[in-house]
Amino acid sequence: MKKTGDTLDLDFDVKVVRGQGGDPETVSFSDLLSGPTVVSVYMRNNTGSCDKQNDSLVEHAGAITAAGWNVIAISRDTANSHCRYAAKKSIDYTLVSDPEDLFAKAAEAIVEKKMYGKTYEGPLRSAWLLSADGTVRAIIEKVDAKAHGSQVMDAIKAT
Repeated sequence: MKKTGDTLDLDFDVKVVRGQGGDPETVSFSDLLSGPTVVSVYMRNNTGSCDKQNDSLVEHAGAITAAGWNVIAISRDTANSHCRYAAKKSIDYTLVSDPEDLFAKAAEAIVEKKMYGKTYEGPLRSAWLLSADGTVRAIIEKVDAKAHGSQVMDAIKAT
């Protein structure tokens, strides 16, 4: 896994939805980093812990933005799923569709997971605080879904 001070190669295209009512568009991930950015990684829309993680981010998004940081949440879901999810959850930050786990691969944060007795690989539920050039400023390796927004604010204060 990449560490604080490393720079991620984020020169790959993704589909994004920029908040409620946004239409899907394809952009280079690196172009999303217009300043300091929090990238919150989760697995799926409309699942228990992932919903709690995003609910907490929604609750703290104003404070995160006021501190000068952009917010991005990224999952394997399609851009169309993100459109519905943003409306349902009142999400005003950017949602990224990454079915190939390109961000997690760039961060070297693909981990072994188990569900229903099956083992598979997937992205680490984590948050990455990045500079505009993709340099890692902080990492939250163990997301507390219910308190994720507070975790992010604490990490911002510590950077």
